[in-house]
Amino acid sequence: MDQRRFDDDAWWRSAVIYQVYVRSFADGNGDGTGDLAGVRARLRYLADLGVDALWFSPWYPSPMADGGYDVADYRDIDPAYGTLRQAEELIAEARELGLRTIVDIVPNHVSDQHTWFQAALDAPPGSPARQRFWFRPGRGADGAEPPNDWSSIFGGSAWTRTKNADGTPGEWYLHLFAPEQPDLNWTHPLVWHEHEQILRFWFDRGAAGVRVDSAGLLAKHADLPDLDLDHAPGQHVHTDRDEVHDIYRSWRRLADSYPEPRALIGEIWLPDLERLARYLRPGELHTVFNFDFLACPWEPDRLRASIEQSLHLHEEVGAPATWVLSNHDVTRPVTRYGRADTSFAFETKRAGTASDLILGKRRARAAALLMLALPGSAYVYQGEELGLPEVEDIDPDRIQDPMHFRSGGVDPGRDGSRVPVPWSGTAPPYGFSPDDATGEPWLPQPATWADLTVEAQQADPASTLRLYRDALRVRKAAPALGDGTLTWLDTPADVLAFRRGDDVACVVNLSADPVDLPAHEEVLLASADLEDGRLDSDAAVWLRLPTHDTPE
Repeated sequence: MDQRRFDDDAWWRSAVIYQVYVRSFADGNGDGTGDLAGVRARLRYLADLGVDALWFSPWYPSPMADGGYDVADYRDIDPAYGTLRQAEELIAEARELGLRTIVDIVPNHVSDQHTWFQAALDAPPGSPARQRFWFRPGRGADGAEPPNDWSSIFGGSAWTRTKNADGTPGEWYLHLFAPEQPDLNWTHPLVWHEHEQILRFWFDRGAAGVRVDSAGLLAKHADLPDLDLDHAPGQHVHTDRDEVHDIYRSWRRLADSYPEPRALIGEIWLPDLERLARYLRPGELHTVFNFDFLACPWEPDRLRASIEQSLHLHEEVGAPATWVLSNHDVTRPVTRYGRADTSFAFETKRAGTASDLILGKRRARAAALLMLALPGSAYVYQGEELGLPEVEDIDPDRIQDPMHFRSGGVDPGRDGSRVPVPWSGTAPPYGFSPDDATGEPWLPQPATWADLTVEAQQADPASTLRLYRDALRVRKAAPALGDGTLTWLDTPADVLAFRRGDDVACVVNLSADPVDLPAHEEVLLASADLEDGRLDSDAAVWLRLPTHDTPE
């Protein structure tokens, strides 16, 4: 192990972090579900890819009502994935290969099978067990109406009614997501204490940090009033309330108490980037996901504005920006960038939207070089480095995502981005499961993915996998890339070009025609072949610029 890779306490400022969705990464025991044994067998692949850390989506015991984000026990591993001992060994083995481990913490809610919630259901109204959640009587003469007008993020009401021991209708409980995910009451001291102990549990086992799910939702208005669309900043009834920052200041003190400080990474969807930056003030979270950049359409003005505003607001609080193109919740870039509307929003996802996958792949490759050249850290979602498209023809009987069902089937759901990774071979399961597997993959893989496997792409110097490997290799070797500053270069309106440090530039052509490149000594990497030394449409290039010591 190269210990120098772990001597930098601020590693998170420049890190490239790879998201592992365990269920779909690699199946070690042949039952059709990805597991820790499968991940451990592929650790060398991840190290060779060139990433710095692995973020594992929830691997805890869960009924899987929401892909593992309904957690029943935060101190164990779901039996479908393996054992706690295997997780500890995985963390240690990854570290030996120079890879840090980030675990996913889900503090807004638990599974309805969690011991706390089961105890609450068994307890009478007003009891201490129910005070750790948001139980309330209903409105109306017989309490048949929900306590307020809040909606679930997955669609429908955010309230579900319980039954009393005698079978009569009882109180209602709050769930901003699925009914199987009751929200915790963060005004309760036991909720605070429990999560601090959960953090210690994983930090003590070698986790280098945590990704905090739905980090902006923990604090709720104590009176649970109806929605007020004219609320003051920080006073929304359940999103981005000012008091949520007290939680993260407490967590930061805990994370900083370790000899090798642990990183806190927030998942926060906010349209107001100034409010988002507040989570990154000194003593709070280290980084947050930049969803504004992820959702941005493939348009030069919008991309430049997103980059400039992100860098400005992060600089004001002394935090690095983060850049991300995809994750387990959003439409994969190859499909998204091939559509007429290349932006992303949950509200506009619809099944059957046409996509030009050839164009989408070209743009996704260019976007990868753009993302990896920007100042700060970056995230790669498994399969992104293979250029996998969204799978949009999953048989309805196989879909499992609650977003699909709660939308009445209008929203295709997120399963299309969670289809198991293809590793080798020419037909499903493409090496995802061993040859003697007894079960088929939990989600079906397309029969057209033979050219997208890791095996096929390793042999193809023009593949997307080779592009990502080369980009991460160059990024590590170029001191100017990673954390730092950016200087825009003068270019036509439809071209984004900027310098990193003194000698590296990134140029992205979003125009319809080829463009000339600035003076340079060397082409470090290109997302597409240059045409007579010019950069074609929907392509990006990294250049080594002349230095002041180099004669013209």
